Amino acid sequence: MNDNNPAAREPTCHLTVADVLALPVLAAGQPQVVTGVPHLDRPVRWVHITELTDPASFLKGGELVLTTGMPLPEDAAGVRRYVDELADIGAAALVIELVRRYHRPPDALVDACRVRGLPLVTLAKDVNFLEVTQVVHALLLGNQADTMRRTQRIHEAFTALTLRGAGAEDVVRAAAEMSGHTVVLENLVHQALICEPSGSTVEEALTDWEQRSRTTRTDDHTAVCSPEGWLTAPVEYQGERWGRVAMLPTRNDDGPAFGPQDITVLERTAMALTVARLIHPTPWERTAHRNALRDLVEQRHRSTGDARTRCAALGLPTDRSRFVATLVDFRTGNGGTEPETRLFQELRTAGIPALVGELTPDRLGILLALRPSQPWHPTVERLCGAVLGLDPQAVVSVGSEVTDLREAARSFREAARVAEATPPGQPLPPDRSYHELSDIGLRRLLHALREDTRIQEYTERQLGRLIDHDTQHGTDLLTTLRHYLDAAGNKTTAARRGGLSRETMYQRLRTIERLLDRDLESGEQRTELHVALTALDVLRAQ
Repeated sequence: MNDNNPAAREPTCHLTVADVLALPVLAAGQPQVVTGVPHLDRPVRWVHITELTDPASFLKGGELVLTTGMPLPEDAAGVRRYVDELADIGAAALVIELVRRYHRPPDALVDACRVRGLPLVTLAKDVNFLEVTQVVHALLLGNQADTMRRTQRIHEAFTALTLRGAGAEDVVRAAAEMSGHTVVLENLVHQALICEPSGSTVEEALTDWEQRSRTTRTDDHTAVCSPEGWLTAPVEYQGERWGRVAMLPTRNDDGPAFGPQDITVLERTAMALTVARLIHPTPWERTAHRNALRDLVEQRHRSTGDARTRCAALGLPTDRSRFVATLVDFRTGNGGTEPETRLFQELRTAGIPALVGELTPDRLGILLALRPSQPWHPTVERLCGAVLGLDPQAVVSVGSEVTDLREAARSFREAARVAEATPPGQPLPPDRSYHELSDIGLRRLLHALREDTRIQEYTERQLGRLIDHDTQHGTDLLTTLRHYLDAAGNKTTAARRGGLSRETMYQRLRTIERLLDRDLESGEQRTELHVALTALDVLRAQ
């Protein structure tokens, strides 16, 4: 909970019968609860002093009735009628002073109160009823003022969120902080798009979410419903129901799970979400997928259970599934929400569960969830067809298949390495439309590492003096070295490729050995020079 939030949750404001009996002004009378102990949590709306035989006619319900016992009827039937009228009107409790008329409560009164469940409290000592009334009423009026102030702070907090254009995540987070309850936003197909836990974890809140949500009736107004007692409110968009926001009861709620303040928070949450949807036109499903993917890629979930439950609540099967991470890089600036949505629809039409979301402005991340017997290659090929239809220059990179959602981050890292090692214009393998780890050879590995200064320093250390010599003397010894290395050290083949005589080739190779201080007959040194030449080509191609 955010203690600095001015609208943060505060204790329930009403007084109960037990609260009033504990006040010093009443405790001085040595109160003893004779009947109705289970009902001492009844709220006290007012205190009423009466010496009438029919006090109920002046009550509205919720009053703590104080009497000296003087007006009680003599006969048992009259006592029962007296108690019945108090119980029917909803009196909170009856407090009788045992000082003047009675020194013990009449049996008829005890029996009648027990039958009706009306708390009966006796006072052994004289108590100033007027002082009791003043103290309780002052507390009640103060609590009402506090309630009004808290409600005002709630309205002000949500108004501020709306004025600064807060997104759905900010609104739901604020609702959880203000109420102290977990708050979940779901769409019409019962997918939990945003979950802000409070006092629990995402895993606890979202486990079997769709099943639990479908047992909760949908109301047109804010109401407590479902077997679990969720407080829900509808969320609309452009005049139509879009989904709903649910507030979950906490595990340690002793009294009512939700108070008036919680209802106010949830109603304002629903209103703020409607405005947020108008301000931020990106579909919330897309935002939910993006956030879930980014959390998976960056491993930001609090636990594996949280990650699994959150993805499952978005419709991704997490049990007995295999996962393949795919990255789509748009090289012509065609990224954004439209291709994201179209690719998701393409996969959904094909019956392939997936999370699809933008990771960077020109890169989409896709996590495919496949059945154990379902090969992933045809699925990725179908995805590639849709991608290339959107952008013929897009590059699709694929990570390794994994069998546990915990390994999805590794699959994405592998796909990212493939993408980094794929230079512009890199031809596709003849049998497929995507790149994978097995495609990364020396040249593509060096391309991925081209910005590493250690690669640049190595290349210069190996070839710098030869390049300087060619520049200063107008020679082309670097090309001769390339032909020699490409021919795996065969001088005859190298001479033929360079259009040189064998004697000229021998002479040039000796010059190269002298300039570089290398032995070209050494297989290890030839390999080092070959790596340096390949790195030079990669660096010059930038």
